[in-house]
Amino acid sequence: MDTVYLQGLRVETLIGIHPWEREGRRTVVFDLELAADCARAARADSIGDALDYAAVAGRVAAIAAASEFLLLETLAEAVARALLEEFGVPWLRLRLDKPGAVPGAAGVGVVIERGSRRG
Repeated sequence: MDTVYLQGLRVETLIGIHPWEREGRRTVVFDLELAADCARAARADSIGDALDYAAVAGRVAAIAAASEFLLLETLAEAVARALLEEFGVPWLRLRLDKPGAVPGAAGVGVVIERGSRRG
């Protein structure tokens, strides 16, 4: 199984447990790896046979824009569930970073894997 990735996808969302975090939207950063059959897409040379990473990015941004979750874990799960179901990928790894959340740290976040690479 091959991997399609999106790195450094910056999206705006309302996220956080502290009152000051609930006052406005902030940028979070997604890194995604998704299992895909790149050979099939290469043979056909057609986006119809490829995992459309622009569509994936748009879906991630839409979910984040509509969410008002308290926890990064909840946003990560919502995005992972949608991508698995809507794009039919058998496996994904999602890294979600919340820059500036902890003083002195470049970022904090979660990394989750869902599904099976054997798909």
